[in-house]
Amino acid sequence: MKVGLNRNRDSSVASLLQNDKNRNVILSPSTVILNPSPPVTLSETKGLIFIRRINSVKNLIILGILFNLFLTPSKIYAEDFKRALPGKVFSFPQDHFSHPEFKTEWWYYSGHLQSQNQDKKSFGYQLTFFRTGLIKETKLQKSKWSIQDLYFAHLAITDESKKKFEYLEKISRGSLGEAGASPYKTGEKTFRIWIENWSIEGKGHAMQNHSLKAGDRNFGIELMLTPEKNPVIHGQNGISQKAEGEGYASHYYSIPLLKTDGKIFLQNKEVPVQGISWMDHEFGSTKLREYQVGWDWFSLQLDKGMELMLYQIRQKDGRIDPYSSGTIIFHDGTYHPLHKKEFQIDVLKQWKSQRSGAIYPSKWKIKIPGHQIELTLTPTVKDQELMTKESTRVTYWEGSVKVDGKSQGDRIKGMGYVELTGYAEPFSKGI
Repeated sequence: MKVGLNRNRDSSVASLLQNDKNRNVILSPSTVILNPSPPVTLSETKGLIFIRRINSVKNLIILGILFNLFLTPSKIYAEDFKRALPGKVFSFPQDHFSHPEFKTEWWYYSGHLQSQNQDKKSFGYQLTFFRTGLIKETKLQKSKWSIQDLYFAHLAITDESKKKFEYLEKISRGSLGEAGASPYKTGEKTFRIWIENWSIEGKGHAMQNHSLKAGDRNFGIELMLTPEKNPVIHGQNGISQKAEGEGYASHYYSIPLLKTDGKIFLQNKEVPVQGISWMDHEFGSTKLREYQVGWDWFSLQLDKGMELMLYQIRQKDGRIDPYSSGTIIFHDGTYHPLHKKEFQIDVLKQWKSQRSGAIYPSKWKIKIPGHQIELTLTPTVKDQELMTKESTRVTYWEGSVKVDGKSQGDRIKGMGYVELTGYAEPFSKGI
């Protein structure tokens, strides 16, 4: 379960942005680092849009339009975009490519790495690329200046040894080839999603390997991911339903286990790493219902070859939405959907942010009685919160966790990633 962007169609956005230069921005928690372009800082964390600083009249105009698009209540789906409906049949590697007929799409990678130096330090990482549609492309709009989509990217690294969490972000209009996400065409040899020198690319036979590059030598990653399990389709009949009603859904799949090799860069030092990763890809055209305020999402990689994906959507009245669900993946790659009634998530501890004042869950007990699984999740670093006071004031927590528990009476361990939205304030962006 990830955050996406959901905006009403407004053709004036495209015409305005077409005449404006591309904006690319990098953000870290402690400092704002700007590219040579004029000082605009937008930060989008898995679809959350943040704006920190604007100092040009044109940017103020763009900002006003973007606020209208991001924050104004919209219909269930953008009229010009396709809805996620039952009956979708996935095909690979074709579905790794972009799906421009849907309004919102993201490619998400997270993982757990160990340095190959003598110190054997441990790191968590996350890289996400987003595409959000403004208008559907037509033959008349096929120009190097035309704007159909906005692109965002987010890179985060958790230094678990030093208890340190940092992130960078990037944004682009996508004109002049500076950003994009390639749709599938017959004979295509690789899928590619990119913003300037940040990229995801398919490599090797049948594009099975995933090459990730983001950041720079001061803070960045260069990783090669090789799947050790096949893609897993979440939900039923090709859709992951998020709320009551037709179209309140997405098409959602994961590659739950990828062998990972490469290097990370920290303060101009190159660190060779190895480990495992998780990949998600989701696309649709809807947003949360008015009574839904946020969610808790979990991806867990356990020893003995088992993985779990769970999410629970929280409602305004404090109840868990009945469309919360998950998937259990077994060692042989087979998997089984989990309905809300089949699992239980209890909060054991909480953590209060000194910056936002938000109170987040900070330790969990997960029970899946039908599979005799009981797990305890603990964050590797308590403060993995992202926030921006001078923007849309969206605040959330996302980070790595360690897992300990039992499966059918045997001890089991693992690692995972958790995303928490709507704790500082109700969250109303797309899914």
